[in-house]
Amino acid sequence: MSIELSSRYPRLLADIGGTNARFALETAPGQWEQVTTVSCRDFPSLELAIRAYYAKAGVAQVAYAAIGIANPVVGDWVQMTNHHWAFSIEATRLALGLERLIVINDFTALALALPHLPERELIKVGGAEPWVGSPLALLGPGTGLGMSGLVPTGNGNGNGYVPLSGEGGHASFAPFDEREMAIWRYACTKYSHVSTERLLSGPGLELIYEALQYQAGETGDSLSAADITDRGLSGDCPRCRETLDVFCAILGTAASNLALMLGARGGVYIGGGIVPRLGDYFAHSPFRTRFEDKGRFSGYLAGIPVYVITTAYPAMYGVSAALNVALS
Repeated sequence: MSIELSSRYPRLLADIGGTNARFALETAPGQWEQVTTVSCRDFPSLELAIRAYYAKAGVAQVAYAAIGIANPVVGDWVQMTNHHWAFSIEATRLALGLERLIVINDFTALALALPHLPERELIKVGGAEPWVGSPLALLGPGTGLGMSGLVPTGNGNGNGYVPLSGEGGHASFAPFDEREMAIWRYACTKYSHVSTERLLSGPGLELIYEALQYQAGETGDSLSAADITDRGLSGDCPRCRETLDVFCAILGTAASNLALMLGARGGVYIGGGIVPRLGDYFAHSPFRTRFEDKGRFSGYLAGIPVYVITTAYPAMYGVSAALNVALS
């Protein structure tokens, strides 16, 4: 039985990444208040982070909540890949006094959000117009690398989609050229399995930088992903700029691979915390050239538009949509 609309609010929405947790209260359809971002490392558990958010927002209790989390969600137990939080969904629901708690993968949530994102908050990077009713692809580097997509349900009007819940970021990395082969070899000295996420992430930026230094016989202090990005964009550090170029080229390959696998002529969307910070550089980076560099399918990919998501809290649209479905 569906729940009366007026009794559904306020409700808790959350987007949990490996580094930050974002919370909001949805007080009416599409209306968010008390949006807050906290560092996951500041709290020993998700439950305590939520309780701290309630206290700060001045909320005693909500009945319904939806969470997107950077992790596979299979069954009741959730153990985060890039953070130490682990919890039972049902035990968390009971501890917080919730009538309903929905937990889904964060990029599944972001995929659900795609049809609702404002066009003015999408920056197009090449390609033609999207094909209505075609699949949409989604990926985004941040603390890790998320991948998902929307597959049309077959009604032909582009209004019905099913989101994918996958972990494509953990697929094996495949080098494109000799430089990337050398980076892969360097990464193999550190990891038994070199996934695409090992390079397309914040830690991945640092790994690429280290590998390029090693190849050049350079020694120097390690740099954080933020420092590499800042110095690369400013032009103060040629090696940092090369790191960004390599990163964007690898992202172009990963995005085109996903587009081909899904037949994503509806467009490829890039989220996550890294690419939106690259600003104008990204449009002129090696990304688009590499995206289209697919031999006999270069022409196919040339027509597929790519959009960088600049919306501040895009996954909130998706977790809200998932909760709407659960309560209908």
